[in-house]
Amino acid sequence: MFICGCLSSVSSDVKIILYLLTGILLGLQYPLWLGDGGLLALWRLNQEIAAQKLENAGLKERNLALEAEVRDLKEGYEALEERARAELGMVRRGETLYQIIERTESTR
Repeated sequence: MFICGCLSSVSSDVKIILYLLTGILLGLQYPLWLGDGGLLALWRLNQEIAAQKLENAGLKERNLALEAEVRDLKEGYEALEERARAELGMVRRGETLYQIIERTESTR
């Protein structure tokens, strides 16, 4: 109401110019707040960046584990042998495998 009271004593030409300048100011502010490069778009991009960083951290951890496994398989014969025994049930030549099966309640 204060602005309207002050504008009552101002000529109509000045009022038109004032309204025009206010419109231009609002028109220039729109892209800053809501446009393609505005603050809303910046906020969305920051959210996407945070989500991508979380995903990248998980993938980096997985890659490090895979890298360690590959290094073990390339460098260590023991790791290869251990994996062959555990996953494929392999034994060496001349080696005898004794499998001990414990009795359960139902077999007694």
